[in-house]
Amino acid sequence: MFETLKNQPADKILTLMQMYRDDPREDKIDLGVGVYKDPTGLTPVMRAVKAAEHRIWEAQDTKVYTGLVGDPAFSDAMIGLVLDGAVPRDTVAAAATPGGTGAVRQAFEMIQMARPDARVFVSDPTWPNHLSILKYLGIEVVNYRYFDSDTGGVDFDGMVEDLKQARAGDVVLLHGCCHNPTGANLNTSEWDAVIKVLQQTGATPMIDIAYQGFGDGLADDAAATRKVAAAVPECLIAASCSKNFGIYRERTGLLMVIAADSSARKLNQDTLAFLNRQNYSFPPDHGARVVTTILNDADLRSDWMQELEDVRNTMLGIRTQLAAELQRLSGSDRFGFLGQHRGMFSRLGTTPEKVEELREKHGIYMVGDSRMNIAGLNQQTVPILARAIIDVGI
Repeated sequence: MFETLKNQPADKILTLMQMYRDDPREDKIDLGVGVYKDPTGLTPVMRAVKAAEHRIWEAQDTKVYTGLVGDPAFSDAMIGLVLDGAVPRDTVAAAATPGGTGAVRQAFEMIQMARPDARVFVSDPTWPNHLSILKYLGIEVVNYRYFDSDTGGVDFDGMVEDLKQARAGDVVLLHGCCHNPTGANLNTSEWDAVIKVLQQTGATPMIDIAYQGFGDGLADDAAATRKVAAAVPECLIAASCSKNFGIYRERTGLLMVIAADSSARKLNQDTLAFLNRQNYSFPPDHGARVVTTILNDADLRSDWMQELEDVRNTMLGIRTQLAAELQRLSGSDRFGFLGQHRGMFSRLGTTPEKVEELREKHGIYMVGDSRMNIAGLNQQTVPILARAIIDVGI
């Protein structure tokens, strides 16, 4: 039966995590893993999450299945958080999924059902699992230029030129905020230009928003997603609760499908239920119930928002410190882009060889494309990283 199986490429991030664990050096620094860490190195359970879990534990009297698309209250709460009335609620179909990855996977499955010949335009670079899932499903990928290694910013002219090659029936995959892996984001006028291209080509946008609240705040981080959704007839949105609620292991996500009008919503909703049934039947509920409890309670929501702001400001502080330290050591502002990036990640724009040198000489672990997790740093380790970057000649 299994003799024809072939070894699959190792996941680079998981391989890096194992290498880090095996490294005996006490002063090693892990900048590869994609989770938030506080200054002590802990990924804490948020106060509001603990409080919500306690309420659920006291009140819950059954563990029976939810519906195929999850609890409608969770969909309503998340649609409110992400879209905040940007489109009419009766045009939005939604399904709970196992994390943001589940939402992305179900979105690609729905695209394939609706348009077997669809091409998906993907930023270069993007989250590697986007490409892995698309390849597995046999969906054609078209890369569009995005990151400029020389400036550490967005190659916007190249991006627009490439996106103009899309056509009706194609999908353009966009990062709603805190671009992973680069940390480089579009500004407001650039988002407006992308929307104009989408309207001209007739391509359908799919937005992956996994870091709402980690960049410039909950509302600002969702502003582009809301603007895109309101400006085009149809849109897919994959949202994750892993980062902003800190419930990584609860696997809590939502896929939203926005129709041109309310009459198309039922077909979209039924299709989402069908896709869930074929994949995992009923989605997990605990994380979704925690999120729903927090978002629907004024006190819990307020406390969650405050703690999320603390997380965001901690990462901004680390960015500012790192950019300033590199400017001091290098005598130039060529690393200033690190202070402009947003979210957990930044891409240095250096070579895999330099990244390997950082690991071998200094015990600093980051992905080979030079993506580093800013949240893996603290005030004490920032100067260590800065000296190492200068030492290897980045």
